[in-house]
Amino acid sequence: MNGYDYDVAVIGAGLAGLQCARLLGERGLRVLLADRKAQVDRGVHTTGIFVRRTLEDFDLPEECLGPAVRDVVLYSPGGRALPLASEHDEFRVGRMGLLYRRWLERACAAGVDWWPDTRFTGLLPHLEGSTVVLERGGKMRAVRARFVIGADGATSRVAADLGLSRNTEWIVGVEDVFHGVPADGPPCFHCYLDPDVAPGYIAWVVSDGEEMHVGVGGYAAGFRPVDALRRFRERVDARFGLAGRPVHERRGGRIPVGGVLPHIACARGLLVGDAAGAVSPLTAGGLDPCLRLSDLAARVTANYLGRGDEEALAPYGGARFRRHFRTRIAMRRAISAVRSPLLLEAACAALRSPLLRPLAGSIFFGRGSFPDVHVDVDGSTPRRDPAAFSHPHTRPAA
Repeated sequence: MNGYDYDVAVIGAGLAGLQCARLLGERGLRVLLADRKAQVDRGVHTTGIFVRRTLEDFDLPEECLGPAVRDVVLYSPGGRALPLASEHDEFRVGRMGLLYRRWLERACAAGVDWWPDTRFTGLLPHLEGSTVVLERGGKMRAVRARFVIGADGATSRVAADLGLSRNTEWIVGVEDVFHGVPADGPPCFHCYLDPDVAPGYIAWVVSDGEEMHVGVGGYAAGFRPVDALRRFRERVDARFGLAGRPVHERRGGRIPVGGVLPHIACARGLLVGDAAGAVSPLTAGGLDPCLRLSDLAARVTANYLGRGDEEALAPYGGARFRRHFRTRIAMRRAISAVRSPLLLEAACAALRSPLLRPLAGSIFFGRGSFPDVHVDVDGSTPRRDPAAFSHPHTRPAA
């Protein structure tokens, strides 16, 4: 194989890594997918909120999605509520463990080699590609790959070894997930602005009638997420019927909010998902950017390996995406600077006014959280080719 064991080594089997590995396998490339977890459905970090734009453009398995959500309630620090409702099905909470298993099955069916319980330890140059050093089963393993995709999260080690950009700005979140909690009314996202328990971000209760997610997020400096979650739950448990109920799962992790990084590809590899900063700076939503950027990454990678010309990586330049984030990055930084409950109370009062209420709706229901990256790898902008990444619900999970 011209001195390589694999065409592509994908490090990390979250949503981005699974998407890339599957798409590349379906293009006939020999792909290795490695993750430190023994099972993909363990240690899930994300709440898993899919927005309407994602649901319209990507064919996600129906059994991996909760009921549709149209209602959002935004609470000020003083508890004053701003109810918002959409005429559309705006959100669905993914059953992420099940979705990861389904996509892993599809990746393996496409010929991807799956290495669970495998720790990435570093990269060394090999010909035009890399020797990927891994620890598996207590033994060091070295595989040679023409290209490496870093899907290993906000603090990506692959990024460091490839000399690519790394995230420097993030929030930290933690949440408890409950099963079988009936919703008090229609499915709803309850979002709380409170700098005491969520400095620079929000606390939330997501209830779709089947699952309930209760969490907090904020900038790491001076923020103790687990303690903040405990205090937030003391406030909301009785209201949402959680008192005495067992926690099914606790999730947590870092969420980059600095926008897509400027340098996310080089001749030896590229970054996807959180490793690339593919998260909306304003809302910290990452699933829609993850899928869109991962689809482009797979097409760019396949084209680059076929042509052997570094110009084929040009459509994946981070700078071209950062232009779309200027306003959102500025808004994120403005929000991060507001730590006064009185200022947040005044801002919420303004949003409740008839003049600014549509702005609140656009934040939650808007469709511009991430630019359309469905350009072809030669630079034109055709309509999306559904065959590139769409998988009908009727297709067997294999």
